Amino acid sequence: MIDDKKVIFSGMQATGNLTLGNYVGALKNWITLCNEYECFFSVVDLHSITVRQDPAELRSRARKLLTLYIAAGLDPKKNCIYYQSHVSAHAELAWILDCFTYMGELNRMTQFKDKSAKHADNINAGLYTYPVLMAADILLYQADVVPVGKDQLQHLEITRDIAQRFNAVYGDVFTIPEPYLGKAGAKIMSLQDPTKKMSKSDENLNASIYLMDDKDTIIRKFKRAVTDSEGMIQYRDEQPGIKNLIDIYGACTGKTPEETVKEFDGKGYGDFKIAVGEAVAELLVPLQDRFHELEKDKAFIDSIIKDNAEKANYYATKTLRKVQKKVGFPERIR
Repeated sequence: MIDDKKVIFSGMQATGNLTLGNYVGALKNWITLCNEYECFFSVVDLHSITVRQDPAELRSRARKLLTLYIAAGLDPKKNCIYYQSHVSAHAELAWILDCFTYMGELNRMTQFKDKSAKHADNINAGLYTYPVLMAADILLYQADVVPVGKDQLQHLEITRDIAQRFNAVYGDVFTIPEPYLGKAGAKIMSLQDPTKKMSKSDENLNASIYLMDDKDTIIRKFKRAVTDSEGMIQYRDEQPGIKNLIDIYGACTGKTPEETVKEFDGKGYGDFKIAVGEAVAELLVPLQDRFHELEKDKAFIDSIIKDNAEKANYYATKTLRKVQKKVGFPERIR
C-alpha cells in the first residue's frame, strides 16, 4: 500500500517486438488500472538473458519497449516505468528467496520445460530459477495484485507460496499478491495458426501483427491469414481462424462478435480480412505517431529512465533492507 493505494506490478521482456496481442491483452489493461492503483511497470531485462542476446540489440529493444509503454498511454509521472536491471534489489532478493524455494516447486514449472525444449543447447540455472526472480520482482514492491493471464497463474502461485513460507518464519514481511484477471477480453491468436496465441517470438513473421507494422504490412498479413473453406463469417470454435479475426475486429472497434457477424453477413473472407486489417492499422496509428515523437526526444526518455529508477530503487530497497535484517545479515554502517 502506497499513499492509500494498492500496488500493482507487471512487466514485459525486452526481447522480440510487441504484438497486437501484447497491446490488447496487457498494455491496454494496464492503462485502465493507473488511476486506481500505484503502478510499477518494468522492462524485465534481467529475465531476458536466460536466452543468449546480442548486447547492442538488447539495449536497443529495452529502450524501445520503455518508450512503447509511454506511447501506449502510460504516464511516466504517475507510473513507475523502469528497467529491472537498474534496480539491483531484484537480483539480491532473488538470491534470498532461492533459499526459501524448493526444487520440487521449480521442477513443476511448465515454462522451464517449454524453454528447455526450445533451447536445448543452453539449459542454464537462470532459466531454472526464473520463477524466483519473478517472485522477487513482485514482492519487492509489496504488490497487492498482479495482472496475469491464465497461463501465468502458475508463476504467481509459486510467488505466493514463497512469500507465505518466508512470512511463516519471520512475520508479516511480504504482502501476499492476488491475481488480477480483469475483464475477460479477447485472446489474440496467431494469424497462421489460430490454435496458438500470437507471439512476439514466432519465427513466422506473417503470424503476428507488430505494433510498429505499417498499414501496408498489416493489410498484407491479414490477407494471408489462415481461415477455412466454409466461406461463412461465423463466430464458432469450428472456424478458429475466422473467430480470431472477429475477436481482433472487436478489440479494435468495440463491436461484439454478434455485431461483427451481422455487419459482414454475405461478405467474402477477402473483404473481411481487409476490413480487419484497416481497423488494426487505424488503432495503431496514434501509438506509432506518439512513439516516433518520443523516440526523437532523447532527453525526455533519459530523464524518465533516471527518475523512475530512483523511485523504484527507493521502494525496492525498503523491502530488501527489511528482509536482510530478518534473515540476520549485518546492519550497514552509515
